[in-house]
Amino acid sequence: MTDRRTELADNLARVEERISMACAAAGRPREDVTLIVVTKTYPASDVRLLAGLGVRHVAENRDQEAAPKAAECADLPLTWHFVGQLQTNKVRSVASYADFVHSVDRTRLVTALSDAAVKAGRTLDCLIQVALDAESGERGERGGVAPDGVTELAGVLAAAEGVRPAGLMTVAPLVGTYAGRPRAAFERLMEISTGLRAAHPAANMVSAGMSADLDAAVAAGATHVRVGSAVLGVRPGLG
Repeated sequence: MTDRRTELADNLARVEERISMACAAAGRPREDVTLIVVTKTYPASDVRLLAGLGVRHVAENRDQEAAPKAAECADLPLTWHFVGQLQTNKVRSVASYADFVHSVDRTRLVTALSDAAVKAGRTLDCLIQVALDAESGERGERGGVAPDGVTELAGVLAAAEGVRPAGLMTVAPLVGTYAGRPRAAFERLMEISTGLRAAHPAANMVSAGMSADLDAAVAAGATHVRVGSAVLGVRPGLG
């Protein structure tokens, strides 16, 4: 356990240095950017070690893994983010532990989240997932709403009980105009965010950037970066 803690501490320090350097290069204060550590496939023991190292935001992308992990770590001062594609049959469970849902991309999901949050007596902060590849007529498999659908979906979120629009999320596209151009993709997301904030000023989160491209996300103006392998190591079975 001591070796694992040292490994996580070293990795975390390197990620923190990358974020700090990216913030400095962009003329942004370090506190402008929140690090979310994506702990998928790793055990609750790692979450505990990370919490002891000062991590306060953790994320999962599969409810069947997230729910028991969140329950096991319920005593820790953590904010839980759900970042994966979400099916409506998992909404009730996710609404019981997640503070933020980053993958809202359709009205039906908003309705389900609203119902579940109200029943749980909670308010969920929801980010609209934007599929930037949709602008070029191509769609990957990562979900998301086309940029021209953001305004309507934000209105649905704002009108629903138990949920509220908190901002936008994207994953750098693998196809289309922005394939291989994460900085340009994240700058486009910031443009969409500006329009969203004009109508919903509190929806000011911009969740973009992962281990490989967090520097580009910070440069573009992201407020939250979602980092997994750079902190926890290469996931089993993923190379």
